[in-house]
Amino acid sequence: MTAPTRGTRRVLPALLLVFGLWILPSRTVAQDEPTGPRVDSMRQAQRLDTDGNHAGARAIFLQLIETAPDPAARAAAQRRMAISYAFEGNCGKTVGYEELVIGYWATRESTEPQNALYQEGEMANEAARVCIDAGDLATAERMYRRGSELGLKEPTPKAHPKSLWDFRLAHALARLAARRGDAAEAHRQVEAARRMLSADSTMAAAQSRFLPYLVGYVALYTGDLKTAEAELTRAAELNKTDPFMQALLAMTYEKMGSKEKAAAFYRKAYDMATGHNPPSAFTRSFARTKVGAP
Repeated sequence: MTAPTRGTRRVLPALLLVFGLWILPSRTVAQDEPTGPRVDSMRQAQRLDTDGNHAGARAIFLQLIETAPDPAARAAAQRRMAISYAFEGNCGKTVGYEELVIGYWATRESTEPQNALYQEGEMANEAARVCIDAGDLATAERMYRRGSELGLKEPTPKAHPKSLWDFRLAHALARLAARRGDAAEAHRQVEAARRMLSADSTMAAAQSRFLPYLVGYVALYTGDLKTAEAELTRAAELNKTDPFMQALLAMTYEKMGSKEKAAAFYRKAYDMATGHNPPSAFTRSFARTKVGAP
């Protein structure tokens, strides 16, 4: 794979927000050998998770952890194990394994400080995303704040601007407030996120498509279902590969009493959720119960 240019490296990580997109930047622990038995085993375990056989998946991930040829490969398998627990909404286990991955990146700070600290922040946010979906809001907030603190430690010249981490945190705090029923705080954080986008057009070029998701999410959890429908429809159009947007729309229609629409969106969400990442992990498991899949 050809290494990205410096300019590309500045843009790509901003696209990888822990809100829906889970394509990985060029130097991450999730990369393993392009081919070979370990990659085949990793893919097999991920398919087992998608199919609902989490015990089988974890047996493979554990073997990959124990037989890892180097720390990077071990951390890659530990991250997959963290996501495996996400399929069952196990916030504690997910955080535990993500902490191990954060520990790996801490050993890389002297060699590649910008990337290492970015990845530490990413892993904390990834764990937080699992926890908010699982309903452990206190742990989610702790990990979101930790992710921001780690990311902001990136030394100059920064590849990831402060505005990115500030936007991420405001986005997270708005969702947390909405889940807690604090509509005033949720809307305050939404406006803060909106101002951040207005203040940094470069950051906004990559991140603005996540604003309708935020507005729709807050509306859904604060009872403004018409706004939720409109904004989440926009979010689904802007984030076409994210099954979580479809699940949120399904939840919205279910609350509106539109059973047929809800059922259609749950089915679409379930069918789309084939990735091995927090949005797919939550969506696949949650939608499975709605569509009656085995």
